[in-house]
Amino acid sequence: MRSTHVTFPGGLTSGRSEIVGVVPVGDRHGLVVAETPFHPLDHTWPDQPADRGTIAGLPVVDCVTGAQSSTGEVFVGEAVPVRRGAEDWEWLVVHVTEEPLPVGEEVALEVDAAFRAALSAGHTACHLAALALNAALAGRWRKEPALDPLGHPDFDQAAIVSSRIGPYGSVDVYRLGKSLRKKGFSAEGMDVAEVARQAGEQLAAWVAAGAPVHVDVPGPRLTDRRTWNCSLPEGAASMACGGTHVTSTAELGGVEIALSLDEAALTMRTTCGAE
Repeated sequence: MRSTHVTFPGGLTSGRSEIVGVVPVGDRHGLVVAETPFHPLDHTWPDQPADRGTIAGLPVVDCVTGAQSSTGEVFVGEAVPVRRGAEDWEWLVVHVTEEPLPVGEEVALEVDAAFRAALSAGHTACHLAALALNAALAGRWRKEPALDPLGHPDFDQAAIVSSRIGPYGSVDVYRLGKSLRKKGFSAEGMDVAEVARQAGEQLAAWVAAGAPVHVDVPGPRLTDRRTWNCSLPEGAASMACGGTHVTSTAELGGVEIALSLDEAALTMRTTCGAE
C-alpha cells in the first residue's frame, strides 16, 4: 500500500476511491483506500478527533492513522512504533468498520459534515486562543524566549503538555514547573481571571475583524506538512497543523476562554459560539 492521499485539508467531506487494503483493528476491519476525505486521529499528537461518517454506506466507527514498514508490516493507532512522517514508511488512513469490504472495490466515502464543521471551529478557536494567551502572558517572562508568529513570547509552545479539540472548543494543559521557570517564565501571583479577560478582549477583536483563515497544502499525502494561516490585523499568523479549520474568524461567532490553575499546571478551556 502507498501513503493515503487526503482531501480534508481542502475542506472536502465526500469522495470515491478504491479499497487498496484491509487490516485487522481488534475484532473490526480497517479499510484503507487510495484517497479519502476522512481526517484520522493522529497517533503522535492526538488533538483533533477522527471524522465520523460512512464508507460504502457502512458506519465508520473510528478512523485512525496507520503505518506500513518497508517490510510490509502494518501498525495501527497507538501501536505505530515511529513518529509521524518517518522515512521509509507508508502512512495510511484506516477507516474502522464492523463489516468487511473487498479489496479492489470502488466505494463512496461520506464524512459527517456537521461534526467536521464543529471540530474545525474548535480547532481554529484553539489556535487563536493560544496566540491571545501568549499576548496576555507576555509580561511574565524574565528572559527572551522564542517568539510566536505575532512577536509575543511563545508560552503555548514552551509549556504545552496536551491539547484536545472538541466540537466548538478545546482543552489545553500547560506545565508550569521547573523547566519553564528556567526558561524565564514566572507564574507567581498570576490572576487567571485577569489573564482570561485580557485574552478574551483580544479574541473578540479578532473575531470581529473577520480575518481570513486557510491551510497551505504542499502535497496530497497524509503526512505532507501543512500550515495553518490567519491574516490577523496585527499580522499574518501561521503554524504547522494537520487538522481542519473554518475559513474566517467571523465564522466562530465569538471565542471565550476560562483558565484554572492547579499546582504546577494551567488549564485553558476554549469555547466558541459557532454552534
